[in-house]
Amino acid sequence: MNQDYKMHIQKKIALVAHDNRKKDLMNWIQINREALSTHFLYATGTTGQIIAEKTGLPVRTFKSGPLGGDQQIGAKIIEGEIDFMIFFWDPLEAQPHDPDVKALLRIAVLYDVPIAMNYATADFVFSSDLMNKPYDRLVIDYTKRLKRHIEL
Repeated sequence: MNQDYKMHIQKKIALVAHDNRKKDLMNWIQINREALSTHFLYATGTTGQIIAEKTGLPVRTFKSGPLGGDQQIGAKIIEGEIDFMIFFWDPLEAQPHDPDVKALLRIAVLYDVPIAMNYATADFVFSSDLMNKPYDRLVIDYTKRLKRHIEL
């Protein structure tokens, strides 16, 4: 059986950026500040502090990514507390917490959370009519796959 996750008109948006992409994310946020102000914002530690300082937008911050912030956002996704994620990651630099990043992206896909990882995707998703409407995400129930019988 699949499980429905309801997104309301006011979305719960996670904002994450690696250090070399924080400026890019901040530019995107400044352009979309007014629209973002109508949603609930969450962010990893340093990114959230910068957003709050530069924009005055209220942001619920978690720990910095390398200190477990990505894992905290992943937990919120599982709990149905994150509807959409903007994650500007650095494709040219390995991160000390790369396994956490991979786990976060896996959880987002598993729970049908839209992920924007660059300007174009963020623009397309954020400008979608669905951002201003309720939306039911369909989360596939993988229980059968987990209950498979493995012979040893």
